[in-house]
Amino acid sequence: MSRFSADEISEAYAAFHVRVEEMRDAGEWDGYADLFTPDAVYVEHGMGTFRGRSEIRDWAVRTMTAYPGRLMTGFPLSWQVVDADAARLVCEVRNPMPDPGDGTLLEEPNITIMTYAGDGLFSREEDVYNPLRFHAMALRWARIAVEHGRADDEVVGYLERFGG
Repeated sequence: MSRFSADEISEAYAAFHVRVEEMRDAGEWDGYADLFTPDAVYVEHGMGTFRGRSEIRDWAVRTMTAYPGRLMTGFPLSWQVVDADAARLVCEVRNPMPDPGDGTLLEEPNITIMTYAGDGLFSREEDVYNPLRFHAMALRWARIAVEHGRADDEVVGYLERFGG
């Protein structure tokens, strides 16, 4: 049995989510790792497992300041459940992209599993998703953005490297 209530876990994740949205708005991701315990583990199925704040920080800054992560418009939740006995919150996070120029709405979801450690911090995050679907979405967005003159040099470079 967990020493944390479902309400405490939910409230901690809501605060976590607010901070993530603030980081997204500012384009500044250095503080992401500070939402975790110093010995936290972050499992990212497409990019690897990161241990400790330093590795989590490096991953977050690298990923969320480069295409496609830097263009995601938010991370709205579709649903969430809490398993207080395991101190876990599981949710579906949507990852929408902005209009690439023709009104197309593109997004891919992931399932996130958070383990709560107390004091508003999490000791583990695992994001479960299909990296190939994310990649296909990023390529599709880039192609449309290029067609409509909305792609910057980084997006064009991504398309040239990965999608021709």
